[in-house]
Amino acid sequence: MNWYTGNTGYDTVLTIAFAFAAFVLVGGLFGQSPYGRFATTKLGLNLNPKLGWWLMEIPATVVFAVAYLTGPRRFEPTSLVLAAIWILHYGNRGWFFPLNIRQVPGKTSSFNVSVLGMGMLVTTLHGYLNGALFSHDYLGRYGSGWLTDPRFLLGLIVYLSGFALLVSSESIVRNLRDKNNPGASEYKIPYGLGFRFVTSPAYLGELVAWAGFALLTWALPGVVIFLITFGNLVPRALATHGWYREKFDEYPPERKALVPFVI
Repeated sequence: MNWYTGNTGYDTVLTIAFAFAAFVLVGGLFGQSPYGRFATTKLGLNLNPKLGWWLMEIPATVVFAVAYLTGPRRFEPTSLVLAAIWILHYGNRGWFFPLNIRQVPGKTSSFNVSVLGMGMLVTTLHGYLNGALFSHDYLGRYGSGWLTDPRFLLGLIVYLSGFALLVSSESIVRNLRDKNNPGASEYKIPYGLGFRFVTSPAYLGELVAWAGFALLTWALPGVVIFLITFGNLVPRALATHGWYREKFDEYPPERKALVPFVI
């Protein structure tokens, strides 16, 4: 993978993104992002999670679209396939997931504005770097032959495997709360599919998906988002595992936190 594309603006944004990834990796050692079960009122305003998640993910759709549509190769086959993979991911992450969150009525908001700010920075960088790369092909890589390249094919298999695990795990958690009676119980132990092995299969799916994305694009923006995701989700998965074990005496002892049979 080449570091510099030769485009000064693009390379500057890529450098900023790597610097932020380093910040997230170090910051993850000292605490969890304040949303969900780890929300706090100490950092100021909290938002409704539906609104917070949706706002945070908007740049991944809007910035990507603007960057992509300005590129001269935006209608070429490989660019369109890469854009379709992006739309698949952020159609789920940016629209379906937040709009289908089942929140306990009257519950105090649990999505801190600090998470919104950091998240919008990430999705802005992420959207620009990939949208511009796919449609400008700064690396001269995304000709029609890329769609049969072993790196693309293997990466696509890895990505889709992770995406399937992510979506199925989110569905299980979402359906723990009755759609017609969301206030019946706030937290339950999830079972089935990835939950047979780990506490946070959705986090594992997200990591696997972005590893596959980095491979199928064979470009550094994919590495950046994998590192940011790793720095955020690995410590969070470990903390979530401890939280469940403390909250539920009957929590399955054989489950690991994130990687089956390992950790």
